[in-house]
Amino acid sequence: MNLTTEEQRHRDKAKYTFQNGKRKASKKILDIFNFQFSILIFASLCLCVSAVNLSCGSKPADLRALIPADSLVYLESNDLGAVMNAITERPAFREAAKTVPDFSVLNGVKLAVTVTGFETKELPVTDENSVLSFTPHFVAVLETNAWNFQAISFTQDKLGEFINQVYGGEVLLETSDKHDGKYFVWTAKDGRKAFALVQGSVVFFGNDETSIDKCLAVKRSEADSIAKNPKITDGDRLAFGYVSPDGIAQIANIATLGVAKQVSDEEEIQGFVARALPLVIRNAVDELTWSAQKSNKGIEDTFSFALDPQTAKALASSVAPNTDQKTLNDGQYIYEVVPNDFTSITRYNLGNPQEAWKTALSGLQTQMDPASAKLISLIAEGAFEVVGIEKPDYFLESVNSQILTVRIDSEGEKSAVIASAHNLPLMKKSITHDINFDIGIPDSIGDEVRESKGGDLYFINRPSKFVMVGEKVAVYICQSSYGKSRSEEVVSILRNSDAVAITIGNDGEITSKIAEIIAEPGTGQKVGTSRYVTETRFDQKGIERRTVSDFGFIGWIITQFGKEE
Repeated sequence: MNLTTEEQRHRDKAKYTFQNGKRKASKKILDIFNFQFSILIFASLCLCVSAVNLSCGSKPADLRALIPADSLVYLESNDLGAVMNAITERPAFREAAKTVPDFSVLNGVKLAVTVTGFETKELPVTDENSVLSFTPHFVAVLETNAWNFQAISFTQDKLGEFINQVYGGEVLLETSDKHDGKYFVWTAKDGRKAFALVQGSVVFFGNDETSIDKCLAVKRSEADSIAKNPKITDGDRLAFGYVSPDGIAQIANIATLGVAKQVSDEEEIQGFVARALPLVIRNAVDELTWSAQKSNKGIEDTFSFALDPQTAKALASSVAPNTDQKTLNDGQYIYEVVPNDFTSITRYNLGNPQEAWKTALSGLQTQMDPASAKLISLIAEGAFEVVGIEKPDYFLESVNSQILTVRIDSEGEKSAVIASAHNLPLMKKSITHDINFDIGIPDSIGDEVRESKGGDLYFINRPSKFVMVGEKVAVYICQSSYGKSRSEEVVSILRNSDAVAITIGNDGEITSKIAEIIAEPGTGQKVGTSRYVTETRFDQKGIERRTVSDFGFIGWIITQFGKEE
């Protein structure tokens, strides 16, 4: 493919974008959305922990009947005790914690959370730089199963203490009789406010007074509740979440503002990201649901992305796994270089890798103007260049159905791609021109080994078995694993999954972080890594991502309250 000077400039920018901004952008999305959102979850847990679990003699409230139908984001748990017990009973947690906390006071306690809107502010850091402050307007509604005086006492003392700490001390508290209950308003020195209302055994807690008013309007039957939404289902699960179409649109708009600034210093790239990314998300994703269930291997999180029918149908047809056993057996050699030490390994199994790539890319481009569509293509190609693949079309046309990507480090800089090739000459054309295939000799065991000009990329061809390309350290570690011991459990999981994509990852920090936050960490103990397995599937409705791990998405939320590094 011959590129004009202008297109080459875009390609260079795209490569810079992925290599220098990709990790910052991903982290920014999580930080922007989840830190503020996790505060409300943690505040609700704090609200529960000190509540006295005594029957108040009245019928527990139906929390869904108190949540507005137009909520942007909704979360619920019917048993917070079961949630916390699922975390603390894991062997990994018990090895890391000196003591196991007693969360029996939370047994049967119900929690519902609604996000009714979002507020974004640009806060100056220096004369030249600023950061975005992103805050959801939320209400957490809690059925404490306690007497009214106990709920009031806790709200004033324990919850007030928590708010005082979060807001930096010297918080002013005002109380009043309002809305047929006891009303609390905390005001920080910088003007931030928090609100709570106690009615019987039910506590409404939030950072926006109008959001509490919306819940009360629902209670008075002046507005519809989310209970009527057919997407809000029941089931045997620890927790459930729902993001509405409007919620997805607003999150896309807000998150992209921060992402655009983090991705690149180039105004052109920033403008493209801020313009194109929300459009793609809003047009493609209709709704999102999340559920967390307990399993014998930990917590199983399922995220279901409902796509528009046309996009879902196209992806289900083209991004489909190969089911031909002979072809799968022919590609088994790629598993011989699976290393024991890795951050994550992903196996893709695609009936037609090139068609899957083109369909996914086309689905993005059809929702953009021509200029943006061309730029997204160049940026997508830039993602492959990190591992030395310059022409993805050629690479995906030349390989068989199974492809492995191996990440050795958490930042993704040390990565390699492994596949078996049915058209080796075409595959070599896909590799960056920094690797010269006109010179070089096989090594002592017959492998064809090529090195890039700068020595940072390696290409290895083991004839009739596999081809590997990527960052030199990652390639070396994978190559060194050939013929040596490997984790048969890891290989078995990768080979036997029927998903289009499956990732096995190791997290060496989450266990100790959770133990430090909700318990007393052990002393002098070596905390092992926590492993997770994520499978991705496409169907006629959209995309499903299912992850099994020790602590789940709930555990990740808890870690957001760890000390800053």
